[in-house]
Amino acid sequence: MPASDADLRPTLLSLSHELGREDRRLAILGEGNTSARVSADTFLVKASGSNLATLSPLGLTECRFSPLLALLDRKRAADAEVDEILFESRVDGASKKPSVEAVFHAYLLTLPGVNFVGHTHAVTVNQILCTKHGRTFARRRICPDEVVCCGGESVFVPYADPGLKLAQAIRAAVVAYIKRLSRPPRVILLENHGIIAIGATPAAVLAATLMAAKAAEIFVGAMAIGGGPRFMTPAQVERIAGRPDEHYRQQALGI
Repeated sequence: MPASDADLRPTLLSLSHELGREDRRLAILGEGNTSARVSADTFLVKASGSNLATLSPLGLTECRFSPLLALLDRKRAADAEVDEILFESRVDGASKKPSVEAVFHAYLLTLPGVNFVGHTHAVTVNQILCTKHGRTFARRRICPDEVVCCGGESVFVPYADPGLKLAQAIRAAVVAYIKRLSRPPRVILLENHGIIAIGATPAAVLAATLMAAKAAEIFVGAMAIGGGPRFMTPAQVERIAGRPDEHYRQQALGI
């Protein structure tokens, strides 16, 4: 990890611009957000209303983990109260209001090995997440590179309103995933919403996002041809996930 907030800003801005590229159709207007862990106490997150493709240093806000993680444990909180806590979480009171989704960023950045988070509304992925096939897409894999970049399966989160409810739903789904598979996910799929990629490096986040978008495009094409995708078997997925040459390739790619 970079040693300071100042070091992290160019890195997070670069990731944001890559995810916001218009040709990739991952996010338009103010869609999506990114974050990076600065220390055990604070993290950087995209400010509310900013655009990923054109994000500037002023569009990043440094927040404290503690008030946002405490908010996650609340059974309920009015929207105005959530907004107040978001403002209070800022390290610099003059900085912009962080995204309402800063709450789930705060949680995900506490997972082992997670230093960066990228959330987008990829068109190809949402073509599936806005149908009854979202859970299947999350659980199955189509090709080896999807396993390498996105893990053996993704977390699927049923629809929840953005903000505190969504953050709590994400935490519950991720906790269940880790309990079942004994490892954190790389990709989280939000029904009728979008995709979250998490990782140790910006390269890991970008790779997982782009590969998930590619897999979604193949999935949709296979459905259009008829019969749907021919998925890899669980044994094939496990074999790819455990191959030393694939681990070497992950290291070479920085993912």
